[in-house]
Amino acid sequence: MAGGTALGLILARGGSKGIPRKNLTPLNGLPLIAHTILHAKQARSIERLIVTTDDEEIAAVAREFGAEVPFMRPADLAGDLTPDLPVFVHALTWLDEHERYRPGLIAHLRPTSPLRTARHIDEAVSILCRHPEADSVRSVAEPSENPFKMWRIEGGLLSPLLPLETPREPWSSPRQALPPVYWQNACIDIIRYRTIMDAGSMSGSRIVPYDMTGEELIDIDSARDVRLAELVLRERQ
Repeated sequence: MAGGTALGLILARGGSKGIPRKNLTPLNGLPLIAHTILHAKQARSIERLIVTTDDEEIAAVAREFGAEVPFMRPADLAGDLTPDLPVFVHALTWLDEHERYRPGLIAHLRPTSPLRTARHIDEAVSILCRHPEADSVRSVAEPSENPFKMWRIEGGLLSPLLPLETPREPWSSPRQALPPVYWQNACIDIIRYRTIMDAGSMSGSRIVPYDMTGEELIDIDSARDVRLAELVLRERQ
């Protein structure tokens, strides 16, 4: 791995709609958040691991599995529609003001991606270290459906989601004839401190891809996702 380390930051609020108390949902014998904590602790590139949460029970579980919880997140930063940026700014500002700690890189590790591994984290950090001109690294994958075959409904009629002149009528063209596209799978983001704190962005304008495909792309949002993730974890064991 090319040199470089990052602060691992896990956002885990207490509220959730799809699965109540989702971050503590049992998954293969462990709370959901514990999988991400353990993978981050195993990653050579993570110099420190912090959980930001508004929930005392989540904080206790995070500490039990080896993460730091040096502060509690304010309730006004733990709503359903709260974006990531102010939560990151709050955490990094607290660390600067209380500890004079300013990490060069921050790894955004969502607890809803429990199949990501330490290897994936190390590879993503290494990519950003090899690209000093980049603002961030974002994990992506090829989608199962091509957006050039997707539609909006306008005035009761179908309208193409994306325009494309060549090939003509891309919605009727073979997949292989369409431009390759990628979707952000939310497994890993590696962001420079300056991108968040100086540019006020979670990605910046120069984003390097980390191509992740395969079984690790399950994002926990329903009971069915939990069952699928458990099957994958049992197969790994």
